[in-house]
Amino acid sequence: MDALLIGTGGDFGWPQDGCSCASCLRAAAAGIRRAPGRVVVDGQLTLVPGTPPRSPNGRSAHRVLEVPGGWDITGPDGSRLLAAAAPGAVPEPPDGTARFDIALLDLLASPAHLGLLRARGLVTEQTRVAALYTDHRISSQGEMDRRCALWRATAGQDGQVVSTVERVSGPTPASEPAGAVRPHRTLIIGGARSGKSSEAELRLSGEPSVTYLAAGPWADEKWEGAGGEPDAEWAQRVAAHRAARPAWWRTEESVDVAAALRKETGALLIDGIGTWLAAVMDQAGAWPDDAADWAPQTGAADPQHLVAARIDELIDAWRQTRALVVAVTDQVGSGLVPAYPAGRLFRDQLGWLNQRLAAESDLNMLVVAGRTMILPA
Repeated sequence: MDALLIGTGGDFGWPQDGCSCASCLRAAAAGIRRAPGRVVVDGQLTLVPGTPPRSPNGRSAHRVLEVPGGWDITGPDGSRLLAAAAPGAVPEPPDGTARFDIALLDLLASPAHLGLLRARGLVTEQTRVAALYTDHRISSQGEMDRRCALWRATAGQDGQVVSTVERVSGPTPASEPAGAVRPHRTLIIGGARSGKSSEAELRLSGEPSVTYLAAGPWADEKWEGAGGEPDAEWAQRVAAHRAARPAWWRTEESVDVAAALRKETGALLIDGIGTWLAAVMDQAGAWPDDAADWAPQTGAADPQHLVAARIDELIDAWRQTRALVVAVTDQVGSGLVPAYPAGRLFRDQLGWLNQRLAAESDLNMLVVAGRTMILPA
């Protein structure tokens, strides 16, 4: 089966005529031109968004089934293709559907849906996956190429042929540096609302098995605010995170991050190291009211000893994990010096912990204003 990608853009192509958004201006400056989405299958069936696949002469040996959000097409030789019906559509084949040889998907609409298709066995390593309907929902062609490399897909280009016999034709999409597409351990560092959690989720969206480890504290534990009352604002943050992540991901809420690193063998997302450290320090009674409270003491029950032991355990598990792991941590120390001993202590402890994790990571990334930078090894 051959799928000729005549157009790979959104409803109005990319760049969109008359649109002055930054994405469209970048595409125009780079000479990129994607026509509105249109695919021809085996020279017989034409797929145009919003209409059923049709044959120019009214005859085709292909079997076409409509599924929610798309089309399930079987060729005369038994080859199978899954196509999103339109920009924003997410095809959902029913249970019992056979594996697809080609998948043409809107990967900007729901990246994690690709992971779900893999989890269901409908998309495998043998499936040719290509992105359709790319438009100004993405910041640039380079960013689209980067994401598709992470998802083990190709950012389809106008004029390419996706075939069950040969790999996708045309130039190989740009990606991250060789060996860094799927690193074993990735540490993502950033400030508040920098986009670090979104980047972590994007990196694992194409994986068939993902465990999301929320490293506490959690809303149902009634985390206390400064006045000793339940922290409603924190509860809202936790609820928003729970609602945003893909529903089919397995979620664990635990401070025992080391145990998860030792146990998991699939993809593991840890969010985040800063909240984990805060919970560990709380369990150890290590929040000082005065700088003298953190003075060196003796004995295994010493808060300093307890926190150091938990950090050592985490580093050892991080070093030995078999999981494809992405961890999110907070960048500290770039602003004002905290006014209270507890704040200074937390800043110092997290800064040192970040250094140790980074030294044991295959890939370190800094996220600033939603933009990513790969840090040197």
